[in-house]
Amino acid sequence: MYQLEFPLAAIALPLPLLIWLFLPVYRETMPAVRVPAFERMAALARTRPSKGAVVMHANWLQFLLAPVCWGLLVLAMMRPVYVEPPVERIEAGRDLLLAIDLSQSMEARDYVDANGRRLNRLQAAKQVIGPFVDRRKDDRIGLIAFGATAFPQAPLTLDHDSVKLLLDELQIGMAGPQTAIGDAIGVAIRMTEKSKAKEKVLILLTDGGDTASKLPPERAASIAKDKGLIIHTIGIGDPAATGEDKVDLAALQKIAGATGGQSYRAENLSALERIYAELDRITPDKVKRQSHRPKRELFYLPLMAVGAILVIYHALMLLITLIRRPKRRPLAA
Repeated sequence: MYQLEFPLAAIALPLPLLIWLFLPVYRETMPAVRVPAFERMAALARTRPSKGAVVMHANWLQFLLAPVCWGLLVLAMMRPVYVEPPVERIEAGRDLLLAIDLSQSMEARDYVDANGRRLNRLQAAKQVIGPFVDRRKDDRIGLIAFGATAFPQAPLTLDHDSVKLLLDELQIGMAGPQTAIGDAIGVAIRMTEKSKAKEKVLILLTDGGDTASKLPPERAASIAKDKGLIIHTIGIGDPAATGEDKVDLAALQKIAGATGGQSYRAENLSALERIYAELDRITPDKVKRQSHRPKRELFYLPLMAVGAILVIYHALMLLITLIRRPKRRPLAA
């Protein structure tokens, strides 16, 4: 699509006509020497007088080309451009972190899939989280692994295939046998503190209570709230268990409630699938679309046309002058 950046420059089009109508004609006076006996002097010198200075008069070609050249110059001042088709850039509107418990208690095989196979808790989590990642096409997703310690397994990225690959590599015990929920939240805070996303979400899955954190979970949740990080918690352990294997559902509810998130309990695989489907529903895709239409400058084209017209015109005038120029005769002996 073609357009003019400064269309108001068109008001300059009638300017030469206004100057011609209302300004006085420019006349230049010069001193002259009168020679009364010029003809006699030429005869004595045995030369024939010829035309000297010539006052050029405008011709029909000048009257035709002058308005054309002025119009092209005004067109250049109006800055014509070609607007190319829009280029759309999509930016993620949300940072989504998935924190997964890798403590020793995740080895418990208390989940059954659709084929009747018994799965341990980590296998069940992977089976549900993989499709969840596939559905979050426009979110930046990161992984946090935690046990006795917590660390980023995958940075926040739109490369979801890499996230799923790193999810498959998670192994029970690789972060230690205990559970550090507060430290996992702390890692999430550090991973999102410089993010420009308007919404930051952590989905924390665990099957036990906090037993190894250096940062208490309540304090971590308070900091997360101040940083704008929403935490959803999922408890998959047995609340009737004893010791470190007991999932602290009350503590998980406190963490989620402090940040404006939701807390869930997944007794079986279908419940876990429903929870992630619910999280998918309450955290719809947020996408920022930025559209840019590149512009190609075309002002040089009318300027080149003016230059070409002037070169051709002056070359033509020079040729006509050379053709009409009288031949000089040699002086008589």
